[in-house]
Amino acid sequence: MAISFNHIPSAIRMPLTYIEFDNSKAVSGTPSALQKVLMLGTKLPTGTATAGQAVRVTAHSQAKTLFGRGSQLAEMVKTFKAHNNMLDLWCLPLDEAESGAKATGSVQLVGTATQAGTLSLMIAGTNYKQAVSSGDTAAMLASKLQKLIAADSDVPVTATVSDSTITLTCRFKGEAGNDIDVRCNYYSGETLPEGIKVNITAMQSGSVNPAMSEAITGFGAEWWHYVINPFTDTESLNLLRTELVNRWGPLKQIDGICFMAKRGTHGTVTTFAEQRNDYLFSMMPTSNSPEPAYIWAAAYGAVVAGSLSIDPARPVQTLVMDLLPPAMSDRWDLPERNTLLYSGLSTYTVNANSQPQIEAAITMYRKNAFGDNDESYLYVETIATLSYIRYAIRTRITQKYPRHKLANDGTRVAPGQAIVTPKIIRSELLALFTELEWAGLVEDFDAFAKTLLVERDDNNPCRLNVLSNENLVNQFRIYAHAIQFIL
Repeated sequence: MAISFNHIPSAIRMPLTYIEFDNSKAVSGTPSALQKVLMLGTKLPTGTATAGQAVRVTAHSQAKTLFGRGSQLAEMVKTFKAHNNMLDLWCLPLDEAESGAKATGSVQLVGTATQAGTLSLMIAGTNYKQAVSSGDTAAMLASKLQKLIAADSDVPVTATVSDSTITLTCRFKGEAGNDIDVRCNYYSGETLPEGIKVNITAMQSGSVNPAMSEAITGFGAEWWHYVINPFTDTESLNLLRTELVNRWGPLKQIDGICFMAKRGTHGTVTTFAEQRNDYLFSMMPTSNSPEPAYIWAAAYGAVVAGSLSIDPARPVQTLVMDLLPPAMSDRWDLPERNTLLYSGLSTYTVNANSQPQIEAAITMYRKNAFGDNDESYLYVETIATLSYIRYAIRTRITQKYPRHKLANDGTRVAPGQAIVTPKIIRSELLALFTELEWAGLVEDFDAFAKTLLVERDDNNPCRLNVLSNENLVNQFRIYAHAIQFIL
């Protein structure tokens, strides 16, 4: 029998007609995939979700029930959904570390108002505005402000008042609470009423993040294309790095890029970044932004993942994050941002609408094994394109040749036989390259065809070995033009 059937036996004698279906050639072109995002974060005891188990989340209201109102994870979901409501978002909630501590801060009001005005206090990007009348004392205003804060169950702090001092306590334990910004008069035109002064003690003393080892256990064997991580202590990052590198490897092939953010001065963030060299991490430094770094991580991951899932090679520059930027005095200039890029940190600018927009999204990879500068894994688009090309190759081979025999080139077999040779696979890879080229992911077919090697293994007759040299399409990043003018 020449034709290879999958289900119809050759020994059947019962008449009459037997027809089977074979889907191995049903799909053509580059493959599509539902790309999953996994977001890590802390849940509150009031949340109904089980810690350490990933759960699909479709709305902020659902997240508040699952993880608790005002929790780190619920507010990250809110930010993510505001920036990207299409990607398949899963959350991996983690319990607070029992040995951890909650960050605390305070707002002390001083004086008596001598004229009417408005008192504007911003906490974690939420602005609380209280009308002030002439004669209002500091204690009166502190009491009113405390009630405003306490009535907001989504703000990441609780507030108590004693005399004229409001004490703020983060709702969850861990270092992320130290990133909660407290300030007055963020927006242009806001001023303190005459006679009133405000002394702010920054949030501090939050310590001990949730156990990253529990999060990694919760990853399971699922393919998470993008990970958003709010925990940036060295121990957590080392554990996460090892897990992501293992997933990137050829035996698992369930790779993912991790998006994070880091709050701090230019010196603080560069010193931190230069201690790392991770090609599957991408970190956005925030400077002194009103919103916490974990909110920036959610927005950064949402917009970049959204773009890469559509076209992994298209540059993500100019994508907007609908966040509050730092004050003008805290924004980094071009030389400072250029230094960030050489330290392994992504950069943003602020557009005319006062919105941060991505300038360059890079990985934290800087050096090769010998400590020399290495740009091979510099850009997140490179990582995403490589991941997609591998997926396309794997899908093509497993879809079209799932139960085929292997023979040498030149073997005489009848048409219809489920058999492949090195030449057949080589032709398939060339055809796939042209489809990837048409999709704008690779270039230079002639060089690819010239260098493509497909060989049968000398020691294992059931194995094919392939060496290919895909030339990835690059991104248009820099336009340099010298004008030699004439008078």
